[in-house]
Amino acid sequence: MTLTPNSFATCVACIGLNFCFIGNMQVMIDIVDRQTRSRMMSGIRGKNTKPELALRRALHARGLRYRIHSKEILGCPDIVFPQYQALVFVHGCFWHRHENCRYATTPASRQEFWQAKFAANVRRDKTVRKALLLNGWRISIVWECALRKPDQVVTTAAAINDWLLSGNKLLEL
Repeated sequence: MTLTPNSFATCVACIGLNFCFIGNMQVMIDIVDRQTRSRMMSGIRGKNTKPELALRRALHARGLRYRIHSKEILGCPDIVFPQYQALVFVHGCFWHRHENCRYATTPASRQEFWQAKFAANVRRDKTVRKALLLNGWRISIVWECALRKPDQVVTTAAAINDWLLSGNKLLEL
């Protein structure tokens, strides 16, 4: 199904929202022109994002020390705890396709492009995770939606602290 901005004009349920459900798929309605959207998307960073900085502050406040963005480790993890042989990836729900998350929407324009891009991201994440586990690393995936509010950040930092001490291989928050 090809969707255009006009596809949503007759959808009564979507009036006043910036997303719509087409079948079982949630899609975004773009409210800005193509040039503005391009400029906005080019400003999205891959490092030192707000969720990542909030988590790093909370972990540091708990007395944990770490390395950041180590290029020597496959996947360039956001946070590295060498003494625990543990890595933390702070994933954006949109880019890494957090299942059943309200922030993992799909843009209505160029859906084939976006679906291919998202599929490649998910495939790469799985490959990296598998290789790191085989190399003896412990992995924590923290989703952006788990870091939206200050109390969630504190809870997430506490969960990571407990996980580091537990010796478990995987943690997903």
